[in-house]
Amino acid sequence: MVHGQFYQAFEQDNAFLKVNIGGLKKKVSQSILLEYPHSRLGKLLCCKTLEARIELCDDYDFENDEFYFDRSSVMFRYILNFYSTGKLHAIEGVCARSFALETEYWGISDAAIHSCCSYNFHMSQANAEDRDGDSDDLSMVGQEDVPPMHNQEEFTNLLYGSYRRQLWLLLENPAYSLASKVITAFSLTAILVSIIIMGVNSLPEFRNEEDAGLRSVETTCIIFFTLEFLARMMVTPSQKRFFLNPLNIIDLISFIPFYVTLVVESIEENNTSLKNIGKVVQVLRLLRIFRILKLARHSNGLKALGATFRHSYQEIGDLVVFMAVGIAIFGALIYSTEKEEQEAGLSSIPIGWWWATVSMTTVGFGDTYPVTIVGKLVGGLCIIFGLLMVTLPVTIIFNRFSKCYHREQAIGATLWSQELKKTSTVNIRDVYAKRLHSFMRIKASALKETSSPNN
Repeated sequence: MVHGQFYQAFEQDNAFLKVNIGGLKKKVSQSILLEYPHSRLGKLLCCKTLEARIELCDDYDFENDEFYFDRSSVMFRYILNFYSTGKLHAIEGVCARSFALETEYWGISDAAIHSCCSYNFHMSQANAEDRDGDSDDLSMVGQEDVPPMHNQEEFTNLLYGSYRRQLWLLLENPAYSLASKVITAFSLTAILVSIIIMGVNSLPEFRNEEDAGLRSVETTCIIFFTLEFLARMMVTPSQKRFFLNPLNIIDLISFIPFYVTLVVESIEENNTSLKNIGKVVQVLRLLRIFRILKLARHSNGLKALGATFRHSYQEIGDLVVFMAVGIAIFGALIYSTEKEEQEAGLSSIPIGWWWATVSMTTVGFGDTYPVTIVGKLVGGLCIIFGLLMVTLPVTIIFNRFSKCYHREQAIGATLWSQELKKTSTVNIRDVYAKRLHSFMRIKASALKETSSPNN
């Protein structure tokens, strides 16, 4: 009986669709709605059954044949205007995101926004995203932003979970305790010492034969790196996440070449018939430079730099494309203008590419340079083009680095505050009483000093 009443009422008033939007009652021409079949109201008309229509609205009034939508009546006036004119105008003074969510609900694309409002609307959206990224409020960093292996739940079901978590935080979080700060300081010292030793060993007097004292110090640093890595590997709650972490991969690379070098050198001593084994040793020693990347574990700046590269691959790709185009064009132009000049040193296009690279990056080594007037004009254009091409994406990358850096600081502060809440057992009343007692004692001594001259 209900279905029969619905279809009878629908046939009697077939020209209009009755809607109630948050208390605003309107009759919308069905012929206009059918011009937009992908919108919500257009889909509602295209439905063949009452059940399908009710799924697209919030309620239905059988007596008045009216569809109810619990949405903003103010914003629906602009949606209704779009159905009538085919032009969607953004509401001035209303949040761009709220308006975008409203149009998405009604099945209308942002591309339908008229040109008179499109620029301001999209700029408002971009500014809202920038404000979200630039917020310094530490409350913006939630529990989901904290690294999973810092959560207590990860250690709950593990063998000796509480002890493993304490050791994990001792090695991973410098703000956890005084002991963790000492370990972090010793780790930083070991990294810097090993890098200095690597530089000293490259001096001519140490190049052929390493100093025994320096060798012993470097071995001590490597042993510390190895024990630190093994300790973190043993207490980690997830071996898979541990080995997929780029910082742990860097730690592994920092000391593995040392042991491989020992093995290769022992093989070289026992078997002199092997060739090019010395070059292998040189390559392995060169890999020691990766130890400096261990500083990323203790530096928010280096962590932010890595996150910036990870999130700015599109901008970096654009920068590489811009530079490649400029190098190819100006390298060929400078070769064509300076190939007859011996003084310029630009005798081939690859040399022209090298000149264009150092010119566009404003380095200018001076090994090759144009000498003709036309070549100097090409050089000036190359420098200006390089400045413009580098500046455009670098600005975006810098802004993203700033956001990543503030985010790393916020995550570190969140971890510190969580541990402080767990370990703090200070009674506020006791602290207040102690401070009040010390204040009264100071005041009493001051009164004695002022009264003693009078006596």
